[in-house]
Amino acid sequence: MKTEFAIIGGGVAGLTAAIGLRSIGINAIVYERAPILRGIGAGFGLAANAMQAFDYLGLRAGVEQIGHFLDSYNILDQYGGILAAPDTDSITQNLQQKNFAVHRGDLHTFLLNKLPADTVILGREAVHARQDGERVRIHFDDGSSVEADALIVADGVKSRLRQQLLPNAVPRYAGYTCWRAIIDNSSLQLQHGSETWGAKGRFGMTPLVGNKLYWYACINSVADNPIFRNFQVKDLLTHFSGYHETIRQILTQTSDAELLWNDIVDIKPLAQLNYGRILFIGDAGHATTPNLGQGACQAIEDVAVLVDELKQNTIPTAAFQHFNQRRLARTRYITRTSWQIGQVAQWENPFLIAARNALMRILPEKLKQLQLRKLLNEDFMAINK
Repeated sequence: MKTEFAIIGGGVAGLTAAIGLRSIGINAIVYERAPILRGIGAGFGLAANAMQAFDYLGLRAGVEQIGHFLDSYNILDQYGGILAAPDTDSITQNLQQKNFAVHRGDLHTFLLNKLPADTVILGREAVHARQDGERVRIHFDDGSSVEADALIVADGVKSRLRQQLLPNAVPRYAGYTCWRAIIDNSSLQLQHGSETWGAKGRFGMTPLVGNKLYWYACINSVADNPIFRNFQVKDLLTHFSGYHETIRQILTQTSDAELLWNDIVDIKPLAQLNYGRILFIGDAGHATTPNLGQGACQAIEDVAVLVDELKQNTIPTAAFQHFNQRRLARTRYITRTSWQIGQVAQWENPFLIAARNALMRILPEKLKQLQLRKLLNEDFMAINK
């Protein structure tokens, strides 16, 4: 079998990459290890920078139809008092885009429908890749292999190909674990998103389209905690019993079957993203903790910049090298900043929490938003262009 570009991973990064590459005439095929492709997870944010990238790829209008417009996302203390109220309109006005939240499954379906049926090959896990002159050979767990002009690795934070090519680039545990769920919002009618910071952990919530609500809860823990592995809704209710009433209402509306649980991990920033005819994008190349809401956003940015590069240079090695120059510093900043925010947000010491909350209440909003402004005021398409 031969193809121009092979893409490993059928998540947001891989599917978006296939759409983008095929839009400029590159025959791209996606290989996904799962036998059935569906949006595993719950919800996530698509900030204005992601919508700008989708706009460049000609996908923005369709994504807006399945996304819930986020006009605010406040940070609260455990009693519901406001610690920060970012002015999202002023932060993102230079991009002329809006912020959205989307159900992962809805986005997967939308992206899949943009691709021919034979573009995504399921049940094929890539386990080894080798460059040989002007070709790359990819070997799969079923004994088959494929040759391509170039390889895009987009198989997530636990990428087997990254482990093979870069053995030291292993997932790094952030120190806290997370539950997620999507529930019905009909009775709650929650209209605005927020994240609550307290001594027992964080609790975030945001509405989605279709009268759905996405929530998540982060608690400090050792990795792969057997106690938390068996946590049920009643346990989360007990754990967050001292938090404001909205959290109790959300958990009461959640069933155990709706809970998803996983430890939060990222990868230490790589030295580079390109290795000859192999390129790492999305979580495979720069997995980040979710504290800036930029995981999927950076994957989508990756694709927009990659397409932009390949429009100008059809030689994969040259395009990948310039892609690395344009993307590495930005993704490193996001990974490091998100890690730091997570450490502060997960503080348990009551004295540190009191000092943090007092400072957040008195600081001007512009100072609180410096990290967001640096992220969203930067035109990622213009970096090192």
